[in-house]
Amino acid sequence: MHNFLFVVAGLVLLIAGGNWLLKSAVDLSLKLSIPKIVVGMTVVSFATSAPELIVSVNAALDGFPDLALGNVVGSNIANLGLVLAVTILLSPINVSRSFYTTDWPVMMLASVLFFFFIYFDGVLVQYEGIVMVVFLFLFLVYLLRFQKPAVIDLEDEPDVMLPTYKTVLFLGLGGVSLWGGSELLINGAVGLATAFGVSERVIAITIVSVGTSIPELAASVIAVIKKEKAISLGNLIGSNIFNLLAVLGITSIITPVKVVDQGLLSSDIFWMLGISFLILPLVFFPKGLRLGWRDGLLLIGIYLGFVYSTIG
Repeated sequence: MHNFLFVVAGLVLLIAGGNWLLKSAVDLSLKLSIPKIVVGMTVVSFATSAPELIVSVNAALDGFPDLALGNVVGSNIANLGLVLAVTILLSPINVSRSFYTTDWPVMMLASVLFFFFIYFDGVLVQYEGIVMVVFLFLFLVYLLRFQKPAVIDLEDEPDVMLPTYKTVLFLGLGGVSLWGGSELLINGAVGLATAFGVSERVIAITIVSVGTSIPELAASVIAVIKKEKAISLGNLIGSNIFNLLAVLGITSIITPVKVVDQGLLSSDIFWMLGISFLILPLVFFPKGLRLGWRDGLLLIGIYLGFVYSTIG
């Protein structure tokens, strides 16, 4: 019972911490006058990926590499199969041209890079982590240099900036909550895996990954409600890129990340590649550059199939 309470308490702290970090991140971007689509792809993505980063680094350092890997792979599947699905069920999204010229190709490239680094030897080592982080850095430089002038902010209402002390306070509270929440979540997840006799990968790919994807869900739903849909899709694609390149890149630079449960290589990684690829045809068919409720139902169905095959 206490393991379940640890997981719940950890998730609550991660959600609160992600929200505080998100507030401070968006406020910083306003102070720096960065356009919304770039904010979604960079600042918001990094803030909502912070739970995955903290959980993965902690898990790898504590000797639970399957939690680190399962958390990221599961989160990437949940971001598209669950979070994007819920978002477009609430309201259709018109997709900008940058989706197929930049965002989706970079996400697929990051996914394929991760696949080649881990599939053949079952371990992510330091130099591979460095390559991933350098790739992320180059992508961010490209985004800020070339996307910034091309984006026109259509928001009518002027955004209200927070006082600087509040921004710093949210940043500090967010960081501390994420760290504490990750400790509780890892302890609870490992305890649950032991109690139920399942592998850490199964717990990571289901409970932990959905838990750490909740900030993405919250950010995307709020973005849709506020009609800031550029942030919504950009946040999810960007978050998947950050999860692979930043979270696993930084984690493997700190300590090698080795696959323990082979199910990650024989099943999970292919689900991640498949659902990432599927987003491209869904954007173009049946209506060009638009995601609607039918796409949402299909993505939810695929996600439920993934969860069933993992638990089954």
